[in-house]
Amino acid sequence: MDDASTTPEPTSPRTGHGPVSPATVAVTAGRPPRVQGGPVNPPVVLSSTYVSAGVPSPEDKLYTRSGTETWEPFEDALAQLEGATQSGVVFASGMAAIASVLAMVPDGGTVVVPQHAYQVTLGFVDDMAQRHRVTVRRVDIADTEASAAAFAGADLVWIESPTNPMLEVADLPVLVDAAHRAGALVAVDNTFATPLVQRPLESGADLVVHSVTKYLAGHSDVVLGAVVTSSEHLERSVRAYRTLHGAIAGPWEVWLALRGMRTLALRVERAQANAAEIALRLSAHPGVAQVRHPSLPDDPGHEVATRVMDGYGAIIGLRPVGGIEAADAVVDALDLWVPATSLGGVESTLERRRRFSTESLTVPEDLLRLSVGIEDVEDLWADLDRALRLVTGA
Repeated sequence: MDDASTTPEPTSPRTGHGPVSPATVAVTAGRPPRVQGGPVNPPVVLSSTYVSAGVPSPEDKLYTRSGTETWEPFEDALAQLEGATQSGVVFASGMAAIASVLAMVPDGGTVVVPQHAYQVTLGFVDDMAQRHRVTVRRVDIADTEASAAAFAGADLVWIESPTNPMLEVADLPVLVDAAHRAGALVAVDNTFATPLVQRPLESGADLVVHSVTKYLAGHSDVVLGAVVTSSEHLERSVRAYRTLHGAIAGPWEVWLALRGMRTLALRVERAQANAAEIALRLSAHPGVAQVRHPSLPDDPGHEVATRVMDGYGAIIGLRPVGGIEAADAVVDALDLWVPATSLGGVESTLERRRRFSTESLTVPEDLLRLSVGIEDVEDLWADLDRALRLVTGA
């Protein structure tokens, strides 16, 4: 086990008034020591192995599959952003990170998941049911009472909030408390919200998972994942899974993710503001049958999001008038918005989620998931409004 398994030393400056804000942590954490002539940014170390002779000590670096100094600044920065007391653990993909946590469910165990969640996560738990006799309970995570009732006897409660792609919002503090009283671990996929909008460890969650590919890296140029926890035992378990299963990240990708994280606060602030404005305009558009965004006062998740989150995120659910054909036509008619899967980049993207046969059947077939980027909001709106009016005749 390398020295990244120990509690990370804070590397971001502190003021005389206490800890700095998450926006400042994103810029300052994971920096090299301040020494005369030293670099401002951590270097990329491109070495698969390290000089080693004799019996190694636990903190010695031996082989990059077990640890490399190029991972550590990113892992430290993400841990600080999420308020964790253990180092983060970076993975080769979001699914590798997800798998490391779901692997904690024993053969014959029980996992509770939202009925709407990342489709590959749901596919993974279905595979667990077939291969390892795991019982999978699906819940409407926005229905707090019904969800809590399903926690009895569960080994792990998996929460997404807001959910992908339906944007249901979970009452995290209440659900985490209910899960713990039922004896279950709680893991939260915080990809949509980011640590700037929600920090599940503060609500008592045991583990937080990220698709680093999305908002944390933020430029649609890397595929990475990460797990964060304040439990030494859980951190060691996740790190051991990464080493044994070989789900390791490349040094360049992790360095790029850290560089992307430096602008996280600016990107999230702009994207959220854009999303809220576009959602408001869509709610009054004659070519729109339904719009979902937690910022809207009449959105089903608005009350909970306002109470438990520090923002509303930058994902919008849109159903145009005219059904599937209209939804596909809107995608084709857009110029600035990019038709693509994934989300959280600087560019605005959208897709009809049910184009994937693996998407949940309870997701409406005409639902467009919009990932709002950082472009000028008036340009984005002009493009979207034009496409909607062209397709729907509104």
